[in-house]
This record gives sequence, C-alpha cells and structure tokens, in this order.
Amino acid sequence: MTSTPLLDSIASIDDLRRLPEGDLQRLAGELRSATIGAVSKTGGHLGAGLGVVELTVALHYVFETPHDRLIWDVGHQAYPHKILTGRRAQIETLRQKDGLSGFTKRSESPFDPFGAGHSSTSISAGLGMAVGSDLQGVARNVIAVIGDGAMSAGMAFEGMNNAGASDSRLIVILNDNDMSIAQPVGAMSSYLSKLITSEPFHSIRDLMREVASKFPAEIERTARRAREAARDLISGNSVFSQLGFLHIGPIDGHDMAHLLPVLKNIRDGHARGPVLVHVVTEKGKGHPFAGPSAEKYHAVPKFDVITGTQQKSAGNAPSYTSVFAKGLMAAAEQDDKIVAITAAMPSGTGLDKMKQRFPDRVFDVGIAEQHAVTFAAGLATEGMKPFCALYSTFLQRGYDQLVHDVAIQNLPVRFAIDRAGLVGNDGATHAGVFDVAYLSCLPNMVIMCPSDEAELMHMVATAVAYDDGPSALRYPRGEGVGTDLPDMGTPVPVGRGRVIRDGAGIAILSLGTRLADAIAAADSLADTIGPVTIADARFAKPVDTDLVDRLARDHDRLLIVEENSPGGFSAHVLQYLANAGHLDSGMKVRCLSLPDQLIDHDSQAGQLALAGIDSDGIAAALQRLANGAETAKPARKTRK
Repeated sequence: MTSTPLLDSIASIDDLRRLPEGDLQRLAGELRSATIGAVSKTGGHLGAGLGVVELTVALHYVFETPHDRLIWDVGHQAYPHKILTGRRAQIETLRQKDGLSGFTKRSESPFDPFGAGHSSTSISAGLGMAVGSDLQGVARNVIAVIGDGAMSAGMAFEGMNNAGASDSRLIVILNDNDMSIAQPVGAMSSYLSKLITSEPFHSIRDLMREVASKFPAEIERTARRAREAARDLISGNSVFSQLGFLHIGPIDGHDMAHLLPVLKNIRDGHARGPVLVHVVTEKGKGHPFAGPSAEKYHAVPKFDVITGTQQKSAGNAPSYTSVFAKGLMAAAEQDDKIVAITAAMPSGTGLDKMKQRFPDRVFDVGIAEQHAVTFAAGLATEGMKPFCALYSTFLQRGYDQLVHDVAIQNLPVRFAIDRAGLVGNDGATHAGVFDVAYLSCLPNMVIMCPSDEAELMHMVATAVAYDDGPSALRYPRGEGVGTDLPDMGTPVPVGRGRVIRDGAGIAILSLGTRLADAIAAADSLADTIGPVTIADARFAKPVDTDLVDRLARDHDRLLIVEENSPGGFSAHVLQYLANAGHLDSGMKVRCLSLPDQLIDHDSQAGQLALAGIDSDGIAAALQRLANGAETAKPARKTRK
C-alpha cells in the first residue's frame, strides 16, 4: 500500500492549514492514493472524486470550513473531502450498513452543510445559506462546487439567475472535467485570473498592457487567445457574466500554483456579490489502471488495487436494465416510430446499446429531467412513440411536467422507470420507492410492474402497443430471477393480473418483483398453513378489479405485498375492497409495503429484510394472518 505520511499527520482540518504550501501537491497525491484504496474495498463513485483531489485540498486550505460552507454538487465528488474532514478512519465503511454515506449528508458531519444525492442543487442552496448568513449578520464564504454535467440542469441556471441579482457572498466553482487546456493557454489563463482577482483593472487596455509586459510578443496565437479570454471576462461576454457573476478562468484544477492564488484573492479581495471560477479537471485522474473508460470510472465495484481486477457479481441472470434495452431494441427494429430519451444516463438506463444501433433515435438531453419529459411529450404529439428512460428518483424532478404536459393532455409517453424500489448502497437518495404513489393518483396513467425479466420483455411490448395515453414501466436495480427470455415480447392485456397458483383460505396479491419471495414464503409455510393462492397483479394501475373480486370472494384473508411507500398499490386495492363491500363481512386484509421512513444504505437484501418484505418478512406476515383468523370460509378452489 502507498505510504501517506503527510495525510497521516492530519488529524483535523487545522493540521492541514498548518502545512506549508509547498507540501500541498504531495498531500494531494497521497489523498488520491487513499481514495483509490478505499473505493477498491467498498466500490463506489471513483472518477469524480479523483478529479477534484487538488481542488479539495486547496479549498479546505484557503477557506475556514466548516464555518465557511462548502457544498459538493453532486456528492460523488466528496470522497476525498470526507477523508480530509475527520472521516478517514471510517472511509472503508463507505456505502455499507451503518457506515458513511456515498454522498454528503448533514447528519454525518458539520463539514457537510447540504446533502447532495441529486445534482444541480448547490447554487440555490448556497445562495440560501449566503442570504441566511447575511440576515443574521454572520460573515462567511459559501462555496458551491458544481460539475459541468450538473450545470446542464435548468435548476442550476435558475439559481444563478437569482444569485446574479444578489450582492450576497457566493462563490461557484465550475468543475469542468470534459475539456483540457493546452499548457501555454492554461498558464496564461491562470495568470489573467490572478490579475483580475487581485488588481482593479479599469479597462481592457490596462489589462493588455500588463499582459504584454509579461509574455513574449512571438507567442502571437496564444496571446491573441488570451486577449479574447480577457475581453470576455472584463466586458461580460460570457453567459455567467451576463447573469451577474464575476467570471474567472479557466484555470488548471490540478496545479496548486494556479488554484491557491486565485482562491486566496477571491477570499480576500471581493467582499460582495457572486463569483464563478471555471476550473478544468480530469475525471478519473490518477486511476492506476490503463484502458478505455467512457465514463472515466464513474462508478466501480470493488477491485484489486494491485491488478485492477473488478469483483464481479456471482449471479448469472441478466440485469433488468439490460433486459429492458433488449426488449426495446427488438421492438425498435420493427417500429421506426420508437424513440428513446435519457437524462445523462445512457449506460445506466441501457440506452447506450440502442444508441449504437439507432444513433438518430436516442436522445441524451443532459441532466434535465423536466426538459426530457416535455420533450417526450412533444415527440408524442407528432405520432412518435417516445420511451423516456429515467431512474425513479430522477423522474421525481420532472413531476410537474409529467402532470401538466403529459397526463392532462393524455399523451402516450412511455416512462421506463429504472431503479424502482430499494437500491442498496446508494441509500435513501436514490431509492425509487415513491413512484407508484405519485403516478397512480394521475388519471389515465397505466403502471406496469413486471415480476421477472420475461415479464419485463412482454411489458415493453405492451408499452409499444398501448397508444391511448401515458404509461409507465417500473423495474428494479439488479439482476433478474433467471427466467428464459423470449427474443421479443408479446403484449399482455392492459390492467389484467394473473393467478400463479391456487390455494384456499389465504391469498397473496403481489406487485412487481416481490413475487418470487412471496412464492418462497408460501412454500416455507405449506406444512403449517396449507396451500396459499398467489396472484401477480402485473399492473398497479388500472387495478384488476375482476381479480380482486375473485380473491375476495374465494378467500377470507388477503395479504397485499409491494416494494413501495405507503399510499401506493395497497391503498388503491383497499379503497376498492371497501367501496365494493368486500370488507363488510369480516374479510381480513393486511398490507406489506415499505415502512413510513427513509431506509439508509445497505445491501438490497439487508434493506428488504429491514422493511419486512423479503421472503422471511412475508412468511411472518402470512403466519400472523393465518393465526389471527377468527372464522374461515369453507375451502374452495378458485376458478381459472
């Protein structure tokens, strides 16, 4: 393991600030090694953190954190920050049960002033902190570090527009890891940035005179580019300047000689108003293993820190994400009206494969979920068949557009909702546990919930065929159960469930991928409570009322199981049972959904067990329901 003597000497942030500046570049190297070592043991988001190591050191060295507020947007960048701010001893618990969060988290440390699981929130939150400090007479710097991807979201520009009209103290660091600067331009740009932050140049002529005295005349091309950059900065031609920010940069985000003077000058020389510093970094910088990586090691499983060999899952079943992509590509081969939209997650949603096959029919709109939803609505008005593929928690960001632009107009936008349900190590910020509740309250919305990967193939085909209004197809993170897959799905009747097996007395109505555990639970109790009827709802909406009538008529006890928040599928089934009079004669109904609380990071299996909706939890609920029956109807085999 790499020796880290400087990093070992830092027990508190004050120890960092006592180091001579000349040691900081070496400290950054040690911090990068420690970050790689930690993620090799836990897995996680590696590339973004490696790209901001020097910036992390510089910001904590120059500013008085945690009194000065430092916000990381998004929290993927924050692993080195956690190591420096008193959490190094716990860093190998990252994303594990009872360990450190994979994102910034207010309850975890005073150095995390704002939780950031989703992107593009830092400028708005930072402005709120700055204004709140002003109103209370507290002098502090507020620094928001936002990635260039996060800057693509509309919310970031909403925050900038508001901040630009304010004289509150807000410093935005734009971490640009998608470009590089040639060395001469980078050095000159850094010099110009230092000049602008330290001296009151009143005209471009003054600035150019100073530049000419420092750089040889023969570097004509470089000097011309420098003059153009300076003119933009002084005259306010950049979009950030137009929004009211003092715009500085770009500067090299890996060179302390560039970072420290600029940050110090901003800290000491500009008392009011917003400042934006454009910092260029390399995502994944210093990763020790060669080879191409389109996403620069954005997220990695555990790996061997010597060889780089990644730890693979022991399962053999395909992931639900890959099955969705397979089904959609098969359908797209047959129907040229099928198009797909994603919001900066082409590989995460499986659409990267479709993009390769149909480059003109897949649209990555950046981190702009609101735009993605309304863009899909516009496509639908022209007779296209848009699939808007978003993670469940990311779709939350486009909910207003989903209601107003899709549902009210009854447009046939198909929502492919990945990461539906509990997501394991990413924790509460990414758990897709609210979508059934927030979608099922919308009129005309069809919500499909496949119970396995073969069902997912069929439901992709169903979504393609359904053109009467909006629809959603939700499926979890992780691997399927190992069922055989068809080459192409076959549409199933909309709003119709199915009985998997017949029993007597007790019935289970399962929604989505809880079905396999429901079957296992029933099997484990077969000798004590007898055969149990098991039904697969297939659709959260419309509720299959014929199936519910049948279960209520032929059973005196019903257990409803779903991996979703309270207020979802179970609530709609219970409302129907009550209004249809099925509860008037003493039928017992119990609901197993997620508890009314946020569930922190753990393995998916651990989260399901905590929620009581794994096979053991379902079996315990079945046993309680069986033991609590006061009277039992005569056993009757349900009709097919």
